[in-house]
Amino acid sequence: MRYRYLGDTGLAVSELCFGAMTFGGGASFLGAPDRNWSEFGTVQDQDVHRLMDLALDSGINFFDTADVYKNGMGEEFFGQTLSKVRDRVVIGTKGRWRVDGDGPNDFGSTRHHLNAAVDASLRRLRTDYIDLYHLHGFDPRTSLDETLRVLDDLVRSGKVRYIGVSNFAAWQLMKALSVSERRNLERFVCYQGYYNLGARDLEWEIIPLAQDQKVGITAWSPLAGGFLTGKYRRGEGRPAGSRLAEATPAESAPLTDQEQAYDIVDEMARIAEARGATVAQVAINWVLSRPQITSAVIGATKLHQLEDNLKAMEWELSADEAAALDKVSEARVPYPYWHIATVGADRKLPGDVYPA
Repeated sequence: MRYRYLGDTGLAVSELCFGAMTFGGGASFLGAPDRNWSEFGTVQDQDVHRLMDLALDSGINFFDTADVYKNGMGEEFFGQTLSKVRDRVVIGTKGRWRVDGDGPNDFGSTRHHLNAAVDASLRRLRTDYIDLYHLHGFDPRTSLDETLRVLDDLVRSGKVRYIGVSNFAAWQLMKALSVSERRNLERFVCYQGYYNLGARDLEWEIIPLAQDQKVGITAWSPLAGGFLTGKYRRGEGRPAGSRLAEATPAESAPLTDQEQAYDIVDEMARIAEARGATVAQVAINWVLSRPQITSAVIGATKLHQLEDNLKAMEWELSADEAAALDKVSEARVPYPYWHIATVGADRKLPGDVYPA
């Protein structure tokens, strides 16, 4: 396993972050019914423990979940399996959405909700601190000053060690960083966002912003909900029983352009065949080759899927392979980014993040 530093924290985390979105889904666990997030897959008790053991044995030390994953079941499983190695792992979870209760204040990024959400996550995780706590989305009804003050209090109390965001717009993240600096509050050190060869939207603003502000990025769905594993090919339909068999890709992991996505898979398959690897490994390697990416967040419903993903750590894309994938996955550059790139071309240096 390879490790990278998370932003400028000095905290070393594995390049693969193992996620718990699929954990749970049956009445056998805590008597809880499968109520949400099941479209991303379900994993029962015994298989969860096998997956977690393999992740730990492989050297993964970074684990990601959220309070809403199966209404807390993802956190419960982490609490069961990671308590024995708590001092050796980095656990990230997220809050913002409704989990328990149907009251008008049981969601959002308010002081009322976040304090309650963190305490509930700590109970489910069976720990007295959360390494990395993300806001799971932006709350337009609560001021960032209020939310950041609450998060600062949580860090100072020892309940949370680092804070991050997920799914924010660039202006929202930059405004939050400005508030933190102005108020001398804890700042966001990590951004978790949707990023893969079929959806490179993060490159317009988030990645340049993160590099400039020294914010780490963890990429969720590097396989685009399974589309970039190679099992979905042009004209062949979707395999029965697969996640996307009855859903369009846009319902779980939107692609920038459906036809282009098939071209991307074809190029990935060419590289995989030459490498003696799999298409999924190519997709993961490409994400990890991109600037400012700290970790790729992977999940699995079956042991062989995780085993295959782990093999991506055994090799890296060549410069020519990465360039070929960059070219086939290029999207139309929206304004003002094409203008920025043109005007700034005479100042561009090797290693600069596009489009700056």
